[in-house]
Amino acid sequence: MSKLDLSFRVACLQTSTGPNLTKNKEQSTRLIRKAAMAEADLVILPEIVNVMDLSRKELATKTYFEDDDPTLETFCSLAKELRLYILVGSLAVKHSKLDSKGFPKLANRSFFIDSKGFITARYDKIHMFDVEINETESYKESKAYEPGDALVLADTPWGKLGMSICYDLRFPQLYRGLTHKGAKFLSVPSAFARSTGKAHWHALIRARAIENGCYVFAAAQCGDNGGGWLTYGHSLIVDPWGKVLVDGGTEIGFVIANVMPTLVDEVRRKIPSITNDRSFY
Repeated sequence: MSKLDLSFRVACLQTSTGPNLTKNKEQSTRLIRKAAMAEADLVILPEIVNVMDLSRKELATKTYFEDDDPTLETFCSLAKELRLYILVGSLAVKHSKLDSKGFPKLANRSFFIDSKGFITARYDKIHMFDVEINETESYKESKAYEPGDALVLADTPWGKLGMSICYDLRFPQLYRGLTHKGAKFLSVPSAFARSTGKAHWHALIRARAIENGCYVFAAAQCGDNGGGWLTYGHSLIVDPWGKVLVDGGTEIGFVIANVMPTLVDEVRRKIPSITNDRSFY
């Protein structure tokens, strides 16, 4: 029996990242070690786990280019030490482009690290969170971040993992593209705003699982992340039938579940919407 037929254990961490890089790294490291003790094979971290800071000037001093990022280096070392796979939901890392004020643009970048500590896939968030929810709550991610433009799948011992980040969740065509390229699992690390999370988070995560016949691993930020930046939490692992296997609630910690790759094939045989896709105008 190959690994593609075997179950494995996935842990989704739920962090409350803030503006202090050292505290953020210590929090994530502690949770990764706890997940490893719970026999996780794959650990998923939330979006921007290195630093959350609403100040553009502060971000410029607290972020690094990928090759120099100390948080990423720590995660690679942990993957090797603990012999597990880590999906770093995303880090804010410096981009080569500059903005209109001369600040380095950032990339909201997700990393897949294998059990030997090597980065085998990286994905830059495609869809920027540029929204006005109400008169007092608005976001303009594109001011600081440069969007990506490519679908990315990571090879795991259990099948292909389609990578995405947070606001990507609202663009179903991205996940259909990943599924057609062979994804059995989808990662949706997030820092979902509390206001929109209450309304849409569970529904959207379950929809992406159901319509693609995929497991969805959605590690999320929670709590007050500084400066009134409130995130929703509720890290989820959802199976390809749309069943919520675990829900992280609103507190710091992690959730863990057994994942059976063969269930993806079973669900897709029952409802073959992937193979029934047709082009249209």
